[in-house]
Amino acid sequence: MVQHFRMLRIILSPEQHTELQTLRRDPTLRPADRDRVEMLALSAAGWAVGAIADHLGYHPETVRRLLRRFPAEGFAVVRQRPPGPSADPERRERIGGLLERLLGRERTWTAAQLADALREHGIRLSARQLRRYLRGLAAWRRTQRTLRHKQDPGRVARAREELAFFGGGRRRAS
Repeated sequence: MVQHFRMLRIILSPEQHTELQTLRRDPTLRPADRDRVEMLALSAAGWAVGAIADHLGYHPETVRRLLRRFPAEGFAVVRQRPPGPSADPERRERIGGLLERLLGRERTWTAAQLADALREHGIRLSARQLRRYLRGLAAWRRTQRTLRHKQDPGRVARAREELAFFGGGRRRAS
């Protein structure tokens, strides 16, 4: 049985051709985006999907997927979108405000404890996601948080005496 495949080929209008040439010179394109521009240009020049894939080092299905999306999406297919939902500045601001309020309390927190505290306010974040929010807060720096303010001076003095008695905790050469 012989299978016949319809050749995928992009036919550009004069305006689209001009836009493609402009994109080829765009310094803000990342290398993967530049490869997608080249896929479109080679297809418009009459190259077959397999030849484009071989030339650029991609799988043929990757090239096919791009060429199929082009008629509906236009040159938006060139720039890769980050995975996941689009940014929600209102939610980010709300979470930031809640975190600042929680971190202002007289206690220390782990990321998991903060995530649990946020659940009470209807926000579900993993500890890992929460750490990303914490990095963005100027009020929170992991290295600035110490337990010195909670230490008992008497216990600290006894521990220092004990360490001095055992040689400062240094190992002796045998």
